[in-house]
Amino acid sequence: MTGSKSDVPTRNGEHGVSVISASSHQRIIHIPNILPHERVFPIQIGSELFKLSGASLSSDAPSYFSQYFLCQLKQAADAGQDPSTAIRTLYIDRDPVTFKDISLHLQGYHVRPRDPTHLVRLFADAQFYSLPKLISQLYEEPIHITIGSTPFQIPRDIFSLSGPGNTPNFFTLGFAIFFSDPKDLFPGLDKEGLIRPPSIVAPNVPNRSPEVFQELLHMLRGYPVKIRDERHRQELLKDCRYFNFKGLEQRLIPHEKGFNQVRGREEIVLGLRDIMKSGISVANVEGDPLAGWVNYARPYVDDKPMELVLEIGEEGTRLHIGPGGKEIRAEFFTDIKTKVAKLFEVIATKLNLPSSTQPSGLLMAKGGKGSEPLTPGDTPLSEDLVRVILDPEASITLDGQPWTAEDSDQTTHPSLPAHETTNNTPGTTDSSAPSSAGGPSTAESPTSMNLSTYPSTPQQQNHQHSPAENPNPRKRRRLNSHPPNGVTTVPTSPLGGEQWIVKTGQWRLRIQSVTNKNSSSPNHNPAKASVVECCLVAVKLDALSSERRRNERRGFLGG
Repeated sequence: MTGSKSDVPTRNGEHGVSVISASSHQRIIHIPNILPHERVFPIQIGSELFKLSGASLSSDAPSYFSQYFLCQLKQAADAGQDPSTAIRTLYIDRDPVTFKDISLHLQGYHVRPRDPTHLVRLFADAQFYSLPKLISQLYEEPIHITIGSTPFQIPRDIFSLSGPGNTPNFFTLGFAIFFSDPKDLFPGLDKEGLIRPPSIVAPNVPNRSPEVFQELLHMLRGYPVKIRDERHRQELLKDCRYFNFKGLEQRLIPHEKGFNQVRGREEIVLGLRDIMKSGISVANVEGDPLAGWVNYARPYVDDKPMELVLEIGEEGTRLHIGPGGKEIRAEFFTDIKTKVAKLFEVIATKLNLPSSTQPSGLLMAKGGKGSEPLTPGDTPLSEDLVRVILDPEASITLDGQPWTAEDSDQTTHPSLPAHETTNNTPGTTDSSAPSSAGGPSTAESPTSMNLSTYPSTPQQQNHQHSPAENPNPRKRRRLNSHPPNGVTTVPTSPLGGEQWIVKTGQWRLRIQSVTNKNSSSPNHNPAKASVVECCLVAVKLDALSSERRRNERRGFLGG
């Protein structure tokens, strides 16, 4: 029954290359002499009779079979009986189809599971028959699982070879429950007196898309996948998070990387909802330890941080422009306000600043301040209204039209007087601290400017459009009148000036020391008169000046 290395080849590897594994070579060269190798032993599984040699049964022993027939031979020897007539047929009420593959394994063939159901049946019967080598072999097989209605075979090393962040995941943790210890295949089950193994359901994930998972598997193997549209990207990200492929998720999130030649820095554009605290860092400006720019490196993917350009959309931002443009502040809404506050809290931690958030404790139980959502004013880096700098190089679209400080119409958009320079845009610092630097600044803008927008607020309408200037005197503005029932007036800016609704904005995050002596913000905190502050430096804005402008851009359902 024994043979040379070339007698019984096994098939391993994805491409079916015939090789002899070390364990197979050991089994072929040396089979334990547990049962007589030349004797044939009858085993009936269900309705089929199998006859296996002692060599085959001894090749994976000690097992249920070897112990049973060894006991028969001992009893025959003690009674002086002929072993040929004394050995009885072993009957086991199990699946004969599964046992055909087990018999092939005992005869020296490599048996590979065909699908998830076949895998769990082999596992269950290998444990029931106590076949240690088959159990050990099945532990090295690929992960078999059904996604949706499609079976998949996942190599166990694909997660470690695909890069950091993709393990542990749904599969490694899920299979570890049942297949972590070959000595304890059914954790928690008392095997004493067990007639048959429990029923095991084949691993399956019925509520996920097999097409999407096939693309994720393709990416884990190192191949690129073309993102067809935003819906396709969200499908991939949804299943990445479901299966806990954190490294793959970071590669899929919307982003843009590049080298900014003007600033001489590498930068990355990311959405607010995709920021992770482990990727945040602060690059200090040379010569000023309190000034710097917020950088970001995607966890598991980027090897070095880049200057962060933060994108905030969903119409979650409103700009409050003070009289004359001396001060500009940003107010956030919905859960964006909380996310911005958490981002500032992480930045403060990176700067080793003390946390200013109040402990919740009993306040949350009583519905006090601790039960309210976190706001930027709860952090040591800002007030509730975040300071904004409109950089002269920022690309701004207001009401669908490009807006610049030099070229805009003073009667409809915020603009500069003709004698002012681009350095004096709303919210920018003076020449001692240009917006591209990280040095100290003050809350005051160096020069006042005309910041009338269309339409004007009721307060400003009292001082505008005299009858002589009104092009249509028959249509006078109704001043100081109450709005009709059900109509809500647009709220006036807390700074007493104009407001912009920012549909989507891209911002750099600048850290600077600020002397905020004359802040016009209503929630000004005197304790923060000289602080380290995080302000938003505009890069690109798509803004609206009024509800009417917003309605003009509204579409109808169905196109």
